[in-house]
Amino acid sequence: MPALPRALRRELERTVRAARRAAEAGAAKTLESLAVGAPRGWDSMTAERRALRNRLRAHGRRLGDRRDARIGEQDTARLARECAYEHWHRMLFARFLAEAGLLVEPDSGMPVTLDEVRELAGEDGGDWLALASAFAGRMLPHVFRGGGPALEAAPPPETRAALEDLLESLPREVFLADDSLGWVYQFWRADEKDEVNRSGRKIGADELPAVTQLFTEDYMVLFLLHNTLGAWWAGKVLAARPELAAEAADEDALRAACAVPGVEWSYLRFVRATPGDPWRPAAGAFAGWPRAAKDLTVLDPCMGSGHFLVFALPIVAALRMAEEGLPRAAAVEAALRDNLFGLEIDPRCAQIAAFALAFAAWRMTGRRPLPPLNLACSGLAIGVGKAEWLRLAKEAGAAAGAEESPLDAGLEERARNGLAALYDLFADAPMLGSLIDPRRAGGDIFKSDFALLEPLLGAVLAAAESAETAEMAVAARGVAKAAEILGREFTLAMTNVPYLGRVKQNAVLHDHLGSFYRDAKSDLATAMLRRCLRFAARGGTVAAVAPQNWLFLQSYARLRRRVLRTTTLNAVAVLGPRAFETISGEIVNTALLLATTGLAPGGSAFAGLDANDGADAEAKARVLSHGAVSLPGQAAQNTNPDRRISLATGVAGPLLFRNKP
Repeated sequence: MPALPRALRRELERTVRAARRAAEAGAAKTLESLAVGAPRGWDSMTAERRALRNRLRAHGRRLGDRRDARIGEQDTARLARECAYEHWHRMLFARFLAEAGLLVEPDSGMPVTLDEVRELAGEDGGDWLALASAFAGRMLPHVFRGGGPALEAAPPPETRAALEDLLESLPREVFLADDSLGWVYQFWRADEKDEVNRSGRKIGADELPAVTQLFTEDYMVLFLLHNTLGAWWAGKVLAARPELAAEAADEDALRAACAVPGVEWSYLRFVRATPGDPWRPAAGAFAGWPRAAKDLTVLDPCMGSGHFLVFALPIVAALRMAEEGLPRAAAVEAALRDNLFGLEIDPRCAQIAAFALAFAAWRMTGRRPLPPLNLACSGLAIGVGKAEWLRLAKEAGAAAGAEESPLDAGLEERARNGLAALYDLFADAPMLGSLIDPRRAGGDIFKSDFALLEPLLGAVLAAAESAETAEMAVAARGVAKAAEILGREFTLAMTNVPYLGRVKQNAVLHDHLGSFYRDAKSDLATAMLRRCLRFAARGGTVAAVAPQNWLFLQSYARLRRRVLRTTTLNAVAVLGPRAFETISGEIVNTALLLATTGLAPGGSAFAGLDANDGADAEAKARVLSHGAVSLPGQAAQNTNPDRRISLATGVAGPLLFRNKP
């Protein structure tokens, strides 16, 4: 099914906003009934409920809820939000699977509806939602983790009934649209975003995900993917069949000639330097990339709900099918295992991205287990002091125990070194997320210490005797996974960068950008562009949705100088205002950027598309797919005032931006 129609999108927004309010009110009641915020449990509590209370308190502290050590009281605001999120989204995920015929009863191997799950649960006197989650968990345990205390804090019956009514009120079409999952979390945080924007306060770790999250329009994602992965593929096709480049009548003919089964290159652009010259991909053919699709690595460092990765999956799978002769299911699994990576500052959004990517894979391949996904949260809060954190090293040594050989006598020390490095790197992770760069620490700190942490921390978690140790082990495993991805380089780093001006940044972010991203510090968006360039391997490429103003404002002159000196511009498409359907007026002026690391060769020109005047997203999409393409020279940009990046093909021509501040 195509994208969610506007009327259904509004209905989904109303429902999700109502669900959050109901779920959080119910979660607060549940936590109060368990005395989670009180200094001690109620006298009437059973041992089982006391144990759950202790686990919830430990979980809340890891999330950032503060405990008053003097009197024992503890905040529960973050924990309440977590419980609300977990319960509503577990219901939502179950219906997404059921409506797509992907919720499978494991004994029979047959898909079941939610009504059938209710019947099965009723036969055993169980909870239908827990049973549905168990079914889903067998398919992808990395998304549907069991054992979390938030899910055990069941909402009051009236809240559960209200949430079920809201879930059932949504039309079936909502769960079949391609982009519904992408809108879900943006709508979940919509009330919060509105409140923060009204308040005018500095943006800290609690507010950052809500304020900066913006669901990327499909046409933007497709343009960037088609003119990177698609252009790379087209370059190979035209090299093998040069007659196509010489004889094709137009771009549509070339798109058809370069097609791969299952993928239409609707936004892939081609140009000729002069009439009669051979056609070539407008953004270039990315000669510095690996020559085989199996060796391409694609990262979204601000993946949100996984939109870029969901769109990239069928493309990469199709390329691997074409090159390696893999069957569809094997190609999808190979793409998930080898090619696609993602990071996200918000752990809840990271979970939605994992589900969205798995859901897309299941819709392509049917009901089958998937490999572990290369997705991680780069904004996990550690939530304890360093001394307490390092106790995990001793726990790791004890968990390894007699199984280790004498050669591993230094195991505990190595684990301690790895944990110490993780702690230092991620001390401000909820505010910095994917800006964290382990390579700045110097040397290869991963090979000796981080590599052994995953199995050891798994053993610690399995053997943990206290809620505090279990929570630290869960956090450490997540942080170690994020650190491994953060320290890598990729063929393609693609994302919609988060927007946050310097005046709104809190002290931690403000100081970090000033120290490490001086030429891009005016906005989190441009700092993330710089970080993406470090994610890109030599000859690798950045594809980004970014603010338009960095192309011309004087405050970004040093950033433009760096980009022009150290990268090859492949394409710049300016969209201007009204590029996002959900943002009205002139609030956000957007551009799409493609740039490859490495000095531009002499005479290099990039593809330029100007959709500033498009009245809405649909009009701008038409410009991207069929509008005029200019070919400005990269070297000429250095002669523009302040090195402003212009789409004009002559140095003396008008600058790109007609209304300059």
